[in-house]
Amino acid sequence: MIPSATANALRRALVVGPPYLWLLAFFVAPFAIVIAISLTDPAVRAPPYTPLLAADGAFQGDLDNYATVLGDSYYAAALLDSLRIAAVATFFCLLLGYPMAYAIARAAPAAKLALLLAVMLPFWTSFLIRVYAWIGLLNSNGHINEWLIALGVIEEPLALLYTDFAVYIGIVYAYLPFMVLPIFAVLERLDRALLDAAADLGARPWQAFVRVTLPLSFPGIAAGSLLVFIPAIGEFVIPELLGGSDFVMVGRVLWTEAFSNRDWPMAAAVAVALLVLVVAPVAWLDRKVAPKVMARP
Repeated sequence: MIPSATANALRRALVVGPPYLWLLAFFVAPFAIVIAISLTDPAVRAPPYTPLLAADGAFQGDLDNYATVLGDSYYAAALLDSLRIAAVATFFCLLLGYPMAYAIARAAPAAKLALLLAVMLPFWTSFLIRVYAWIGLLNSNGHINEWLIALGVIEEPLALLYTDFAVYIGIVYAYLPFMVLPIFAVLERLDRALLDAAADLGARPWQAFVRVTLPLSFPGIAAGSLLVFIPAIGEFVIPELLGGSDFVMVGRVLWTEAFSNRDWPMAAAVAVALLVLVVAPVAWLDRKVAPKVMARP
């Protein structure tokens, strides 16, 4: 007969083991391969990089690609611009998404379903088609310029397409639902008795929101911000179509290095640098800020 402690450990392993195996197979192993490629040199062969180990088993990798990423202004500018654009787009998604989530959470049950459907409806169409639609809206002879001229706001068409503004519009439009839904999920579960208690204690509605609703919704804000920021920082399609040929983000750098230049080691080094740049602040936030937020009354 198996001892109870051993049986509990076995059951725990059966529950926890598959997710860990999944992460090991589809995250850790591919990431280790990318790191290994980043330590090699490009080569005219298949695969297009030199072996990490020599024929005699000696290690022949180096950090030259990382030195280039850190020392070349082209890669540094792409990384910093990607961080800036993703951070600003995340801020505007939060600025627009929080009121939307709050309104949906406070809506009547029948209206709530319709509003949630309206938020998720864009996912039913192709992402690429939705981005192309913004080209027709933002073009010099597009609908937005036509409406502004018809209203007498402007006399000449504005240069809206192939600008930072167009990229921000595209990212905010594409990723806004990822901000709305996590915040809505938190606000929907919020105990409204807490707001009644705050009102009974003399708090005005805005005070109850600032001191009760907003702090309790921080987990949803954090989840939504990560869901927007992480994919936005590596976005390729939106900057390529709405930002133009001179607009460079990390996604385009990776595409150019991997497919145009056939320099897989440099592309791998840029990908690793981007991951470290994103994971480091997220890990710090998780260790330092998240416990304080969750500990708030």
